[in-house]
Amino acid sequence: MCTIVLSFSPGSAWPLLFGANRDERLDRSWDAPGRHWPDRPAVVGGRDRLAGGSWLALNDSGVVAGVMNRVGSLGPAPGKRSRGELPLLALEHATAAEAARAIGNLDAGAWRSFNMVVADRNDAYFISGLGYATPEVRALEPGTHMAATTEPDDMSIPRIGRHLPRFREAGRPVPPDWTSWTRLMSDRSLPAGSELNIPPRAGFGTCSSSLIGLPADPAGAPSWYFAAGAPDRVGYAAVDLPAA
Repeated sequence: MCTIVLSFSPGSAWPLLFGANRDERLDRSWDAPGRHWPDRPAVVGGRDRLAGGSWLALNDSGVVAGVMNRVGSLGPAPGKRSRGELPLLALEHATAAEAARAIGNLDAGAWRSFNMVVADRNDAYFISGLGYATPEVRALEPGTHMAATTEPDDMSIPRIGRHLPRFREAGRPVPPDWTSWTRLMSDRSLPAGSELNIPPRAGFGTCSSSLIGLPADPAGAPSWYFAAGAPDRVGYAAVDLPAA
């Protein structure tokens, strides 16, 4: 997972809107969002077939967790656990606050460096694991944020410097109408290096995209739209969120 966009607006009809483009080696196989883990029946997420974890998942309590590589840490490393475990560990908890606290107590040295966003209807957190000590947990203020391989809202990252102002100007979608965000999530226009939807280069690129919305009413159904490939090529379709 390489880029996350978050619009957090407590008290609104859709307090959490979450967009994520996964950028990965195109030959790394995966499964579309589903209930893939028999020991975690309350979790829906995309499954990485190589390591068995997830880059982005949602639980039935309404907690969303996504993980990204930090700069210079693409791929696995000997002696390190898969970062795809981290969303699954976070989603053992019923609130984002509990999940962030649990991740913040882990030994960050067990994984290559990572960034995470963990959020629900009430709270949103950015978590960075630097490969030593314990992860740093920071609450995100209401508003629209972007995160990739460094810090949240880092305007020195070309894709954030270019696209964060566009997301803030676009207005918040009202699911199931995600039009104002699908246009941006699908953008692969130049200049190179600033694309949010990365075209294939040397076997690497954007391989899927997700849009997740949580309604204010905990009894309301989440909205999850998924593109099973580069979103400008395959488009988005609603994810069936079957009962556990």
